[in-house]
Amino acid sequence: MSIHLSKTRVVEVICAFCSGTGRDPFGIMSPLSTCQVCGGTGKRILRRPTASCPFCRGTGVHPYSRMTCTVCGGAGTIEIPESAVTCPCCGGNGRAADYLWPDSPFPCSRCSGKGVVASRSAPVRAFARSKDDS
Repeated sequence: MSIHLSKTRVVEVICAFCSGTGRDPFGIMSPLSTCQVCGGTGKRILRRPTASCPFCRGTGVHPYSRMTCTVCGGAGTIEIPESAVTCPCCGGNGRAADYLWPDSPFPCSRCSGKGVVASRSAPVRAFARSKDDS
């Protein structure tokens, strides 16, 4: 049984966290530990369309740490909606308040660090007004 990528709309990508080796890149538990992202296979299967993760810049590692990226789960690649547009809050870099804190270690709250939002999404309001508000 073979998978037809064009019919199933999936793509196989090399695990960015372990660079396709299937081993833990930091060797914290043991040099023989398997990669927690790909389970030792060195590959991940994602649905198309995909793009490089803007938050970790495709490395699969959370900025300034040894943890897996919280946005892409360590794959280095994210699935994006077909009707995606650049996030108006972060400008597509996936980081929160980059104008205040360059290279912020936190993902953008609007796009969850993906750098894109669905074009049909309504503007996010800070709070909903109730009838009692004057």
